[in-house]
Amino acid sequence: MQNKLKFEVAVIGGGPAGTVAAIAAARGGAKTILIERFGCLGGMLTMAGTGPQMTFHAGNKQVIFGIPNEIVERLKAQGFSIGHMKDAVGYCGSTTAFDPEGMKITLETMAREANVTILYHTTYTGCTVKDGKIVSAQLYSKGGFMELEADVFIDASADADLATHAGVGSVFGRESDNLAQPMTMNARVYNVDREKMLEFIEANPDEVYKNTPKDLRSYPRYGIQGAYSIVKQAKENGDFNVDRDLVLCFETNNKGEYIINMTRVIKRSAVDPFDLTEAEIDGRKQVHETVRFLRKYIPGFENCILMTSGPQIGIRESRKINGVYKLTGDDLVKNTMFEDAVAMGGYPIDIHSPDGQSMNHRFLKDNTWYSIPYRCLITNEIDNLIVTGRCLSATHEACAAVRVTPIIMAISEGAGAAAAQAVKDKASVKEIDVQKLRKTLKDNGVFLEEYRE
Repeated sequence: MQNKLKFEVAVIGGGPAGTVAAIAAARGGAKTILIERFGCLGGMLTMAGTGPQMTFHAGNKQVIFGIPNEIVERLKAQGFSIGHMKDAVGYCGSTTAFDPEGMKITLETMAREANVTILYHTTYTGCTVKDGKIVSAQLYSKGGFMELEADVFIDASADADLATHAGVGSVFGRESDNLAQPMTMNARVYNVDREKMLEFIEANPDEVYKNTPKDLRSYPRYGIQGAYSIVKQAKENGDFNVDRDLVLCFETNNKGEYIINMTRVIKRSAVDPFDLTEAEIDGRKQVHETVRFLRKYIPGFENCILMTSGPQIGIRESRKINGVYKLTGDDLVKNTMFEDAVAMGGYPIDIHSPDGQSMNHRFLKDNTWYSIPYRCLITNEIDNLIVTGRCLSATHEACAAVRVTPIIMAISEGAGAAAAQAVKDKASVKEIDVQKLRKTLKDNGVFLEEYRE
């Protein structure tokens, strides 16, 4: 087995961000390797039960195309997704349900078609930096230790592991106290009586989120956000002790099967192995308590069966690098259009409070969107490092919007294309022609249309 590897672009992390970045880099002509510690691609989408994807749209306007939308179209063609639909709980522009097993094979197929070298069961352990460049990354696999050299490295680890080891500064969680948004162990249940649940929603409009559509029967899949008084009563009865004040679930690509997004593990660090272990254990306990509550209290869930909890807990936030530019919440709600934008997004600021039950929101004006600049993906310290995923340079508030997978994948297409361009032009990632990059992205179908009032 080779213990020394040499590629033009090396991507650390095979989640939605890393996979799209690797595909984009390889399609741009760069010899690309994708390092993943588990045995499949997709990260939170396939390994943590996260779903549906929210949102490819800003209100009624689709603002994410390119590789992320190609993934959806391929899923649809194989029966693994019904595609984009209006959000059945009324929170954002759209949701996109999918089959996680279908997602795994679709991502692998697209990566292979682009000639990405995929390396599973391999853990990144550290890097060597010299004169402001990452010279190599150290890996550990079933075959032992390996050294990986590359012209450009992309950190898609979600926790900024590579950037941190390379000496890039970061902020953990929110700026005031370094507490991160809570983790959630998602679960999938089936055998739900969806008609009975819908009748409950229709009969109790005051019990569900105020923007829940009135014409849910026209939607191909249903969800629920609410049952507020029922949750309160269950808590008073001692039947539900999870730090959550509502029921939140989304129907998957399969009718009668639901993703339950209700557990909440607070004040644990995703980059502390002991904290992460406790979070996994606590999250699974909360899943079983939540399912018992749903069976006893929520119409339609009386006979639901727990199919699976996430193989790992879902993580909303950890480290966020101090990049060349730090994206802010005001940048988003003011619809700032950056001249070096590589992606657009329309998801609102959605903060699950690090302290407990409450949620804080800042919504965009109807049918408006914001931009994410390339400068949020590069650092002042390292000339050949691009950072993508939720560990990009953003405040706690801004990260709470752009962390969702459609936007993260859109950003990552920009990261991968930038890496390929840096290789081709023999340039630092900080010195590439960003307008040339933007033209490449537009030519590849990426939406970069500026919002103007």
